[in-house]
Amino acid sequence: MTPQTTGHGTGTDRNTDTDTDADTLDHAMARAQGLDTLLRDLTDRAVQQVPGADACSVTVRRADRLMTLAGSTGLPGGLDLRQYENGSGPCVDAAETGSAQYSPDLAAEARWPAYTEYALATGVRCVLALPLAVEGETGAALNLYGLRPDSLAPALDTARAFAQRAGDAVNEALRIEREQASAADVRTALLSRSVIDQAVGMLMARERIDAHRALERLRRVSQDRNVKLRDLCAQVVARASGGASHGRK
Repeated sequence: MTPQTTGHGTGTDRNTDTDTDADTLDHAMARAQGLDTLLRDLTDRAVQQVPGADACSVTVRRADRLMTLAGSTGLPGGLDLRQYENGSGPCVDAAETGSAQYSPDLAAEARWPAYTEYALATGVRCVLALPLAVEGETGAALNLYGLRPDSLAPALDTARAFAQRAGDAVNEALRIEREQASAADVRTALLSRSVIDQAVGMLMARERIDAHRALERLRRVSQDRNVKLRDLCAQVVARASGGASHGRK
């Protein structure tokens, strides 16, 4: 495959503007499309922007195991999976140690023999795995693959700069996801509080007791039946609403 090349800016100001535009684009995508779409786009852009990169993936540790969250178009799925299965490989080492791993030629690589054999069979000769600083995760890496020996050597600085922007964009997307999850939790809590208050009010009116005693009685029934208080109160409200509807007919 012919090495990919990138154009050069005409000055420092132009390069700075380009970097700023890229950061802004990443953050806008994170807000608009979410983490999955952002990562798929990032891996494809890495292949376009890092000379010598023929494939790219993003590794993140979740639920105490490493997984590939996204891969560029045409990435052989086993390139990362074999590393996870063996517990060794450039992306595993980069994610777990926080240190970049570069193998200029897998045909001469001795660090990961089981993985190297598989990678060579797919046509990969050069691998660069760069750790990503992802908040709330214990390990993450951006993995770049080349089909020719030492194809990534001229682009090491470009790859590191891209990994920095990728980490910032991923963190932005994760922050947005956390905010959305928190908002959903708040809505659920408010709905739960509403149905509990309704059930307490109904019990107060029916039994002629105060709010404290009504709530305690509902809690005891909830514990005795091994049913969540929210679900029990929803049943009480539903039954009362159903009875009222029948009474109006």
